[in-house]
Amino acid sequence: MRPHLFQLALAFLAATAGFTTGQVGAQSYPSKIIRVINPNQPGGNSDIIFRLLSPKMGEQLGQQLVFDYRPGAGGNIGAEIAAKSAPDGYTTLIAAASFLINPSLIKKLPFDAIKDFTPLGLIVDIPTSVVVHPSLPAKNVKEFIALAKTRPGQIFFSSSGQGSVGHLAGELLNAQANIKLVHVPYKGIAPGIVDLIAGHVQLAFPSIPVVIEHIRGGKLRAIAQCGATRSPSLPDVPTMQESGVSGFVVSSGFSFLGPAGMPRPVVEKLNSALVKALQDPSTRKELLDRGAVPVGNTPEQHAAYIKTEIEKWQKVASHAGIKPE
Repeated sequence: MRPHLFQLALAFLAATAGFTTGQVGAQSYPSKIIRVINPNQPGGNSDIIFRLLSPKMGEQLGQQLVFDYRPGAGGNIGAEIAAKSAPDGYTTLIAAASFLINPSLIKKLPFDAIKDFTPLGLIVDIPTSVVVHPSLPAKNVKEFIALAKTRPGQIFFSSSGQGSVGHLAGELLNAQANIKLVHVPYKGIAPGIVDLIAGHVQLAFPSIPVVIEHIRGGKLRAIAQCGATRSPSLPDVPTMQESGVSGFVVSSGFSFLGPAGMPRPVVEKLNSALVKALQDPSTRKELLDRGAVPVGNTPEQHAAYIKTEIEKWQKVASHAGIKPE
């Protein structure tokens, strides 16, 4: 055989072998525990939601899904680890809305939120609530705004960190109501809510699942929710729009992601496991009771959602006067 033909034959065999190996690997997936990176502190929405889903997903996949907590930098530490992991399906990421907000706040992220990840499905959509400490003399949004106007710089609101949904919601209310609330960032939503219940801060804009039991128990007062419509879990609490703050709609979706370049069969297995877990009647009921709306869309629909949300949050940040740093 001529040398150049021999080289071509070797190249063909190598390519074919690689393809075959990849196909076999995808077919046998998963053969070990799947790591789910949680870029947030324990006790937040990601814990609440994914701990409901992981047993059902594990049944579908035949393997356990185990949390690996990597909090910090507004979720960017964990997201960077996921983005730089091998795209074999054994490292995944649960990403809160901060993942979609950060591109509008940070000029130089260590990853591209679109190019460096594989969408595996939107898990849930969660409307934000407006909760106050019971000692605050405001029973509704109108009374709260009137009170805030008499106390500029004296009412403090907690959030899970700079640039989080709770932070931007507060800044948006500052802009739209012409008031001056003071932001107090925490390392995760759980300690921020602890301080709110203790009365160290007076207000927060957390997602409903985090605080619904505190609301029902009387430890916090919900004066509004920020979805486009009322949540079934808080049917008597009006939306911000119903309360007179036009166009104030803030909700957050939780994404299931993997590194870019994952084999399609692996993507389909993970997406299918997520969708089937979300379709389980008892799981759906528990999520809805907590204020989380199950989604479970396709990877393509999830990719479109990510693009749209990044653009939306860029507009919100601009409206709130927040510039990327």
